[in-house]
Amino acid sequence: MNPLIERANDALQTLASQVDLNFYPHIHLAPPAGWMNDPNGLIFYNGQYHAFYQHHPYDENWGPMHWGHATSRDMLSWQHQPIALAPGDAWDKDGCFSGCAVEEDGILSLIYTGHVWLKGEGDDSAIHEVQCLATSQDGVHFEKQGVVLTPPEGIMHFRDPKVWFEEGCWWMVVGARDAQDHGQVLLYRGSSLRQWQFIQVLARADDRMGYMWECPDFFSLGHERILMFSPQGLMAKGYNNRNLFQSGILRGQWQPGADFIPSQPFTELDHGHDFYAPQSLLTADGRRVIIGWMDMWKSSMPTKADNWCGCLSLPRELSLDPQGQLLMQPIREVEALRLPGQSIAPMALAQQQQLLNEHCRCLELQVDWDIAASDAEKYGLHLGETQGTGGRASVYVDNQASRLILERHYPQHGLTGYRSVPLPESGILSLRVFIDSSSLEVFINDGLACMSSRIYPAEHERCLSLFAENGQAQLLRGQLWPLMTR
Repeated sequence: MNPLIERANDALQTLASQVDLNFYPHIHLAPPAGWMNDPNGLIFYNGQYHAFYQHHPYDENWGPMHWGHATSRDMLSWQHQPIALAPGDAWDKDGCFSGCAVEEDGILSLIYTGHVWLKGEGDDSAIHEVQCLATSQDGVHFEKQGVVLTPPEGIMHFRDPKVWFEEGCWWMVVGARDAQDHGQVLLYRGSSLRQWQFIQVLARADDRMGYMWECPDFFSLGHERILMFSPQGLMAKGYNNRNLFQSGILRGQWQPGADFIPSQPFTELDHGHDFYAPQSLLTADGRRVIIGWMDMWKSSMPTKADNWCGCLSLPRELSLDPQGQLLMQPIREVEALRLPGQSIAPMALAQQQQLLNEHCRCLELQVDWDIAASDAEKYGLHLGETQGTGGRASVYVDNQASRLILERHYPQHGLTGYRSVPLPESGILSLRVFIDSSSLEVFINDGLACMSSRIYPAEHERCLSLFAENGQAQLLRGQLWPLMTR
């Protein structure tokens, strides 16, 4: 085994023995110990799903990036594998940054960004980034093949390749930052995974769309082409772009040899506090699924005190409804995790709380509200103490603002504030909520919107209740399932 990988695995094993599992997830992928950020190399290969990820195995902080690795049959129950990539060669001595995975003739290939600091660690004013290749015969142990693509003249920030095969050749999109500090996505065509030709700037930012476009992905969905990316430098505007960095899509049309023609403006994919750098894969049966990093740069990360940091979102299937609206829903495999549940009878809530679960650690909740018949100023669900004091997370309708709010209040961790989406116009608000040890994901009206946030309740703050304030709220139906944990 590569001595750098062997050393990293030994350090990871030692650190894993010191991990506190209080906030460790049950149905989400997290590192055994140490730091995790972007998902990389999502692929179905040799009968299993593979997820790689940006990883620092030596401690809980961001550091020289390795590639962690896990495998799964269902994208929910993951088995950790040995670290796949470690920095140390001339082209990646300061980090094996984000990338992707493809299969060719039974060989699993990783295409990743090799990163080198030219002035000192963390100094982005002088870096060198190239695209690199590593291959594996068994899907576990990888051999580096070196640099396969260098940046165009005048481009320094050049990272996060995503590769696919179409119409007889390989294609690659790469995120970039031009000399005018505008983000862009560059398109390449390859006769092999080692030989690449620049084709065009696929899309570029104007003055309002950010200085760097990270983690691009480009795929078909229905009769459309989706460009998914994570722009850095968007200014907050009203309820939108409230996080440090955002992730979203441009929808449009593209064919090889033609320009990408967007048909709609940039749209955020997830409106919660914690979602970044999503990457997609095709499942064994042809569904387009995305997974994101469920954290946010510069946000407080309390699990660092537990010797681990970082978590990936639930896998979400993307689809288009008959009206052409984009839907993002949890993969159907999650239903196999349901344990015997309970129905929640229709009720009219008024100035009261209805306790659903006294110790919520891992569950799925579905509730339908009649918003047309509800006049309470606020109503929804609350995770916290039954007295309503202390740390809490809430998902509720603000009738005065006509918005659905996801609010968290953990001032001891420096995590307060809310995110929101508009209420649906249908008159019915259908919520599908997943709560894990330290996360809350809300899917709204069959996936028309989504909000994901990390939460950090103390043990006595895990009571789940429905509530209504200053008026009445009409609950049409509900269902709650504890979920099978590992």
